[in-house]
Amino acid sequence: MTHLTEGNKAPAFTGTNQDGNKISLKDFLGKKVILYFYPEDDTPTCTVQACNLRDNFGLLKKEGFTVLGVSPDEPKKHKKFENKYSLPFTLIADPTHSIIDKYGVWGQKKLYGREYMGLHRTTFLIDEKGVIRKIFLKPKSKQHSEEILKAWEELN
Repeated sequence: MTHLTEGNKAPAFTGTNQDGNKISLKDFLGKKVILYFYPEDDTPTCTVQACNLRDNFGLLKKEGFTVLGVSPDEPKKHKKFENKYSLPFTLIADPTHSIIDKYGVWGQKKLYGREYMGLHRTTFLIDEKGVIRKIFLKPKSKQHSEEILKAWEELN
């Protein structure tokens, strides 16, 4: 569970995207950012979530959002995921957990009674000034775009 709260400045980061390019949060100052963390490319729930964002990408873009996905996967795996599902947004590789740790989304998880360490699916809505306006601790993968747009509307 993240240590960050709504109203905090979003932690700065630089990572590598699916095309091998460096991406920094500061590149998006002046824009609204959907920064979503997900456990792994091409797994059922992560795919549903990515495809929901893809299917509503035009609407999110029209509302001024930039979408950035982050997982511990390597850039090559992100590229395969992007190509397989025609994802129109940036996927950032974080195999060393430098971004994941800054956002506090790595921790104890439980599945079928088994406890293990893993990434907690979390989304941060960051405003044009770099401030976290909303945190989704348990995003609804099938309706993620809708809940983002609704939350943003309620904030403004």
